[in-house]
Amino acid sequence: MTETSGSLRVVEESPAHWRVVFDNPPLNVVDHTVFGGLQDLLARMDDSPDLRVVVFESANPDFYLAHFDMSGRSASISDALGPSGVPVIMDTYVRLTKSPVVSIAKIRGRARGVGSEFVLACDMRFASRERAVLGQPEVGSGVIPGGGGTQRLPLLTGRGRALEIILGSDDFDADTAERYGYVNRSLPDGELDGFVDTLARRIASFDRRPIEAAKNLVNELSLPSADSLLKSRSAFLGAFAWPETRRRVQVLFERGMQQEGDLENRFGAHLAGLLDDAKD
Repeated sequence: MTETSGSLRVVEESPAHWRVVFDNPPLNVVDHTVFGGLQDLLARMDDSPDLRVVVFESANPDFYLAHFDMSGRSASISDALGPSGVPVIMDTYVRLTKSPVVSIAKIRGRARGVGSEFVLACDMRFASRERAVLGQPEVGSGVIPGGGGTQRLPLLTGRGRALEIILGSDDFDADTAERYGYVNRSLPDGELDGFVDTLARRIASFDRRPIEAAKNLVNELSLPSADSLLKSRSAFLGAFAWPETRRRVQVLFERGMQQEGDLENRFGAHLAGLLDDAKD
């Protein structure tokens, strides 16, 4: 069975195993429709006692989740609260991480900014060697990661590599991401689907109670605090009041942000010296 909610398609491979396909053309920009779909999905997951594992993938092989919608059209979710009483973005990612259902990100294409933070909130990440690109370009864009990147990355990669990823604001290929601990494995594109499907079906064949109990114990040692996540969210929103941030965002839109083209394809490469040739 397949159902659509917002910019997501939910494919129920079995009662225990679902696939969720991000489909928000042209670039899978993470806007209010994506978060609305994820909120609906989390509610369905809570109401599905037979569910064991959900695999998240993209309908666009070039863009897994591009980045947050910077156009202003999704500004409403900055103040909206989720069911847990915290802002929707934090609510979505924390509830996904703490869900008894196992979440697996199968990454083809670019996962940057809040898209990278989504895969970091998943329990496991597997990336196409030829097609996956990951990054946290916020600092180079004038802002700060606000969806958990500054909290989750150091726990996975260590402090130095997390700072390289965040402060360098560059793109990372799948093999480097694997070496750094950003993803579980980098796999040849032709092997990615089979590997993830086999793992998902294997987990789906196990009983739910030991899966949930084991995940809860791992979570106790590996998750950032709610206070630190809220602090990064506040810093992200506060950065938009800085004049230098407004200038950088303006130049990014002038150069093609959220449009198909070279800037979105090579976002990291465009951030170095972004304002050097910009007109006053």
